[in-house]
Amino acid sequence: MNKWLKTILFLAGSALLTRFIPFSSLFRNLDTMIHEFGHALVTLLLSGRVLRIELYADHSGVTYSAIGAGVKAMAVSLAGYPLASLFSLLLFYLYRKEQHRWGLMLASTVALIMLLLYVRGSFGMLWLSGFILLNIAVMMLLPKFSKYYYLFLAFLTLEESVAGTLVLVTASIFSPSGAGDAANLARMTPLPAILWALLFMLFSLLCAKWALGLFFQKESLRSKAGSR
Repeated sequence: MNKWLKTILFLAGSALLTRFIPFSSLFRNLDTMIHEFGHALVTLLLSGRVLRIELYADHSGVTYSAIGAGVKAMAVSLAGYPLASLFSLLLFYLYRKEQHRWGLMLASTVALIMLLLYVRGSFGMLWLSGFILLNIAVMMLLPKFSKYYYLFLAFLTLEESVAGTLVLVTASIFSPSGAGDAANLARMTPLPAILWALLFMLFSLLCAKWALGLFFQKESLRSKAGSR
């Protein structure tokens, strides 16, 4: 089967199956957290100032920052979707290397930084606190379960990194001025919002293809080891 078709079908099946897991919707904010952290990180790297970050129950978020116009502002707008896609790829890379605990600690560290420094909304603070505490509890009290919990988070993040760009593409078609980062980039460049949204989507699919390749490599090695 074509690898791209396999990637799309697996993502669709995974997205459908994870909907049946209780409270799975709450964990989808992990992708939003990484997306907004990407904006904040690039702002800081370019000597800007992060004012605050909002995380909402509908899985949306916004980062308020003070940054110069031009290339710097463009870089900040570019950061969110690609970093979320790269983070999902990193989670699968760590799974392939049997370092899933490092992945949980990394996600918890990002959540702690955002909680202490930038997020002030009630939902965002509650979600970040609960996420950190749950990760610690799983690693300390349920170490044998931690791998499956990690895979659950990895697949949710992978699904959301792609789904978010699909929503952006739709928004850029029907309401270009309200297409978030794509609309911001369209205002700063000659390219329309739909083109930026499509570029984000293609990058997310490429990362998803690589991530699933790592997952299948790991499972193939596991099955070979079990058959000996």
